[in-house]
Amino acid sequence: MPLRSTSSGKVAPDAVHHPLFARYYARVSVALETRAGMAAIRRRMLAGLSGRVIEIGAGNGLNFARYPGEVAEVVAIEPERSLRELARQAALRADVPVDVAPGAAEALPVKSEAFDAAVVSLVLCSVRDVPRALAEVRRVLRPGGVVRFFEHGAGGGTAMRFAQRALDRTVWPALNGGCHVARDPVAALRAAGFELGPYRQALMPENGPRTPASYCVLGTAWRPAD
Repeated sequence: MPLRSTSSGKVAPDAVHHPLFARYYARVSVALETRAGMAAIRRRMLAGLSGRVIEIGAGNGLNFARYPGEVAEVVAIEPERSLRELARQAALRADVPVDVAPGAAEALPVKSEAFDAAVVSLVLCSVRDVPRALAEVRRVLRPGGVVRFFEHGAGGGTAMRFAQRALDRTVWPALNGGCHVARDPVAALRAAGFELGPYRQALMPENGPRTPASYCVLGTAWRPAD
């Protein structure tokens, strides 16, 4: 299994360390599986995948149980130590082989063009360098490889977008493990050279009060075949 990096980036495996937020996220994410419909979103995001998959920012491993049987192997990268341990426990219960490894999205510890697919789920909001992280995703995918993504970002009306930008400049990242609410994941994927496939807007929760983190997008992109 190719866990030797050819990336020139040097990011410590535990460079992300948010133990308090990690405990909060682990509890809330489990509750959202049923209350906000996240389980169904995960199934749609992962449906039809096959071959070797890299998951960027695996968190506590809630995607693992949703991978279809056609997936030969998942390499799950998670930089936060507490969440990584929870992901390792989830990997033991998965129906497909899952290897959980430390690493940062900006310097993935894997070989180039080693994967058929990449999964990016609620992670672009919190990486420190989005262009660099997406350049790494492109590097590790084979030509024509697919990206499945579910991310939150800028949305709502003028007042909400103003509030999102203000929160990103002030308290939101510090309180939420480096998360930002005003980023545009679709524009970032396009700028990184991916070909955008079908995607759709979604609200989380679908029925309920709107928060700055409610505006999501679920979709597919590809690394060009070169």
